[in-house]
Amino acid sequence: MKIDGTCHCGEIAWEAEIDPQAILVCHCTDCQVLGGGAFRWGTLIAKQDFALLQGTPRFYRKTAASGALRDLAFCGTCGTSLYGTQAENPTHLSLRLSGARQARELAPAMQLWSESALPWVSTVTKLPAIAQPNP
Repeated sequence: MKIDGTCHCGEIAWEAEIDPQAILVCHCTDCQVLGGGAFRWGTLIAKQDFALLQGTPRFYRKTAASGALRDLAFCGTCGTSLYGTQAENPTHLSLRLSGARQARELAPAMQLWSESALPWVSTVTKLPAIAQPNP
């Protein structure tokens, strides 16, 4: 499936070819902190299946729990997370789907690092909901 997206401010635009059945939610503590939420969602794709259409991402290098170095791409203006990849010889990208124009169509099929999931995540759908809060 071909998808496309942008960062929040629109400075960076991209497109990618993904398998819509390979979308996952990651509950690792790095994704919680770096994603600013209870989890982050995305999909693993071959590097050649991603094309940067506009802008130049900035990178943050981190050490993963495995000890491997990971480069995390983000918009230097608005901070939107774009993807993560191996620091040395990257062959795949862990594409973040929050900026995808097709996000509503991309349902997760699996969860990773579930032992790090915040204990209240499964109860969110039972909370009272406000469709659009007043400013």
